[in-house]
Order: sequence, then structure tokens, then C-alpha cells
Amino acid sequence: MTAASGELAARMAALLPSAATKAAFAQSAVTVPLNDWVNAALLARDELGCALFDWLGAEDAGRPGSVGERHTVLLHVVDPSNRDGLLLRTEVGVDEELPSVAHVWAGAGWHEREAAEMFGLTLAGPPPAHLLLSETFAGHPLRKDFVLASRVVRPWPGGLEPGESTAAPSRRRLAPPGVPDPSWGPRREEDPS
Repeated sequence: MTAASGELAARMAALLPSAATKAAFAQSAVTVPLNDWVNAALLARDELGCALFDWLGAEDAGRPGSVGERHTVLLHVVDPSNRDGLLLRTEVGVDEELPSVAHVWAGAGWHEREAAEMFGLTLAGPPPAHLLLSETFAGHPLRKDFVLASRVVRPWPGGLEPGESTAAPSRRRLAPPGVPDPSWGPRREEDPS
């Protein structure tokens, strides 16, 4: 962890009493409650000099039995004077709305729309227009509970190894994580040869 990163996190914790600071992987992360999300963004920009928006992302923080019910939202901003960043994070529940920080950093609007579309987060305000997926797409592809049906339907595109034949008995194929039982979904037509 660089001294400036730890200093930015310590200063944020002093400015916002509800913030909790944690250092890992040479980066300080400041966790703030959801209701202080916009306030923390304003403090980072105005008081800490983090005028450069880097990225905003989300992750499905669900555990088995509660997948898709809780998300962690991460915001990385940079102080251009010393080129060091500050990582803000908050937790958003399934019935909670994420307040927008697009009025603080204009570039955050695109990232918020992506997180809403890919993870099913609800943004405060009017629903945003679709960004990456079509209007008819069902589901949220980056959530842990999204079924990767294309892995079941589409065969491996690579060629056979030398000496292998299609008539030889094969070992039982294990499904990758997130892929349902092979009996689920549409079937491939068998080769009529």
C-alpha cells in the first residue's frame, strides 16, 4: 500500500464517521453505508481532490442460498496531483436503490447503467435505457444465479486430438460451474449418419 493511498483512506474515515477503512492488496478500501454513498463521493472529489473518475463496478456478493440478493458496488477515483487512488465500496440489497454519482463524475453514468443491466441493481431515479443488452433479453448475465445455457447447447468448437474418433466411448463430461444438468434446455439434433 502506498502512503498516499493509506492517507486518502484515513482522511476519508476522518471526514465521514460512518466509513470503515480496510487495506488489502496494496490498496485502501473505504466501506460506507448506502445512505452515505453520494456524500462519500462528494467528499472524495471536493475534500480529498479525487477529481478523476476511474471506474465503477459491482459484484454479486451472494452466498449459497442468497445469490443475487446482495451486491457490492465499488468506485475507484484518483487524485491527479499524486496519482493515487481511493476505492469506495458499499453494499446494496435486493430491495434497495443505488443512488447515482453521475452528477459528481459524469463518466460514472455509463458504469452505473452497466451495473444495473448486468447485475439487476436498481438505480435511484427513472430506469435507465438499455446499454449493452437488447430490450428482450431476460436475466442479468453477471449474477451468480444466471444459467450459462450456451455451454450446454453448443459443442466444443475445437477439433479432435489425433487418434480420437467420434465413435469411441467417451468419459463422462463434467459440467462447468453455472451449467445445469444436460437434460435441461433445448436438445441438439443427432447426426443422422
